Amino acid sequence: MGQLFLIAFRNLLSHGRRTIFLGGAIAGVTTLLVFLGCLSSGVKQTMLESALTVATGDMNVGGYYKVTAGQSAPLVTDYKKIQDIVEKTLPDLDFVTARGRGWARLVSDQNSMQVGIAGVDMAHEPRLPKVLKMKEGKVEDLAKPGNVLIFESQAKKLKVKTGDSMVFSVLTDRGVNNTVDVRVCGVAEDMGLLTSWNVFLPQETLNKLDQTNDSTTGALLIYLKNRGRIPKDMDLLRKVLTDAGYNVVDRSSKAFWQKMQEVNKEEWTGQKLDITSWDDEISYVTWTLSAIDGLSFLLTSVLLVIIAVGIMNSLWIAIRERTREIGTLRAIGMRRRLVMLMFIMEAFCLGVMGTAVGAILGSLLAVVLNAVQVPVPAGAQFFTMSSTLKFALETVRILGSMAVITLCCTVVSMIPSLKAARMKPVTAISHVG
Repeated sequence: MGQLFLIAFRNLLSHGRRTIFLGGAIAGVTTLLVFLGCLSSGVKQTMLESALTVATGDMNVGGYYKVTAGQSAPLVTDYKKIQDIVEKTLPDLDFVTARGRGWARLVSDQNSMQVGIAGVDMAHEPRLPKVLKMKEGKVEDLAKPGNVLIFESQAKKLKVKTGDSMVFSVLTDRGVNNTVDVRVCGVAEDMGLLTSWNVFLPQETLNKLDQTNDSTTGALLIYLKNRGRIPKDMDLLRKVLTDAGYNVVDRSSKAFWQKMQEVNKEEWTGQKLDITSWDDEISYVTWTLSAIDGLSFLLTSVLLVIIAVGIMNSLWIAIRERTREIGTLRAIGMRRRLVMLMFIMEAFCLGVMGTAVGAILGSLLAVVLNAVQVPVPAGAQFFTMSSTLKFALETVRILGSMAVITLCCTVVSMIPSLKAARMKPVTAISHVG
């Protein structure tokens, strides 16, 4: 087999121009596939990092509280008991933070807008200051009651800056109109769809706005040391909470606010808990990843077809040019199977070399663009969740791209290789090219 491999490699070297042309085409396809894979991975990592700070934990114990059968609020009552159960139940727990949830009208002197509110306790928010990029002010000022942190696009719409005063107006779950005066303590950089309507408010101020007490929150955001255990931990926590007497709603892969209408139609009152994962809570934005992966698949498929046709035609030509060589090899005793393997190995070697070069070029391109920090147009930030393009090199994904293209090259070479193997020695030797 080693001798056969050496013959195949030498044949590639002896037809240098054809090898360089096809190898370059394979390298180009691999470069594009690796580059798009790095972009998709980068967007996913950015989205996950943003989501796990702004909107969700690895897991969440949220809830719905209904005073009447037709009206619910995203509340978890007496949440500290539930937090204690979570901390005792999950073996790979990192930390838990309580995060308020709500909606209100945010009014400035110039404009107003409907916003979603995240109520935070900065003493239990270690990730927030690390992820939010501030344009004005400081994240840490959210520790002071009466402050609010908004995002750049919201500041432009409301025509406010750090230090300006605004008013929250809300209809509480008890049917009472209430308002709270707040001051802008900071303006953060936009993070796409996740921050287009979210603002941060101290939990104490949110309680005052919603007229709830400090034993009530919106959800417990659970952060794990091993994200791979999420399915097992969700099942475990669901069982433990049910056994403890809590009503837990059936799982649905939707964000909590998307379920409100369904909950309002259900005939029950009181408290029900809802256990979700991070991908449930941001299911409304993960389609961007599917779009990028779909585009990558479409482009790669088209290019693979072109490469496959090129390799097949090249091998047809090579077989025609080397008909007498094939006849000689068959005459001296080389079996049909080995003749076929020789041509298949040529295609395999071509695929390995081409994809190796392409993987290196694609990875280098991703690294360079990461270092340059290519700015993303404001409209596109809605999808990328960041003001700059981010690329992530995933070894498994890169190796997978190389394997797919190499396999394609090898498979399409089987048809012309089979024809070469079926040549009769006498006919092949007497062939005049």
